Amino acid sequence: MTERPRPVTIAVAGGTGSGKTTISNAVLSRVGAHNIAYLPHDAYYKDLTHLTIEQRRSVNFDHPDSLDTDLLIQHIIALQAWQSVAIPVYDFTRHERTRQTELVEPQPIILVEGILILAEPSLRPLFDVKIFVDTDADIRFIRRLKRDVAERGRTPDSVIEQYMLHVRPMHQEFVEPSKRYADVIIPEGGFNTVAIDMVSDRIRSLMRATLEADIAARTHE
Repeated sequence: MTERPRPVTIAVAGGTGSGKTTISNAVLSRVGAHNIAYLPHDAYYKDLTHLTIEQRRSVNFDHPDSLDTDLLIQHIIALQAWQSVAIPVYDFTRHERTRQTELVEPQPIILVEGILILAEPSLRPLFDVKIFVDTDADIRFIRRLKRDVAERGRTPDSVIEQYMLHVRPMHQEFVEPSKRYADVIIPEGGFNTVAIDMVSDRIRSLMRATLEADIAARTHE
């Protein structure tokens, strides 16, 4: 029996507010969301229900230790073996993992997004294409401020405090150095339509090759 080809696994990394989600959504739109299994790293924050809400607010969510990367690795490997996974659903307003999960079906493309995914040595070997979204710090901060106030119930003062205490130093220590592991660096985030089109074309090409190999493998079963 011919073994099915492994899905192509794409990493989209970059600092907070860099435009990772915009890039990912653009790729989903151009390649087709039905062809992509999407895993956001920030769905994998560790469960903090054993802590008080005050204690949760003091956690450094920009440090690698705040994320259950082992579970993410398990899910990537399962999807690469064409198995479904149930990813966590995280409540960012209460800093806790909910009881809900989201079913992600295997697809020819696996897209993993997160600020720290290229900073994790255990994750990098799983990726076939590694993308880093590179955006100026002031733009990233403004985007983070708007998002956290509008979507996560934070006050401007709390966002600024968290940025200075955790986000900025962790970016300098972990995120920025991980750029050297990228195959492709996209400046200007989601505004760089030329780069998005080129990356999307490459992913479509890889997907076609995977689908053709998968059809051949199934034919010889």
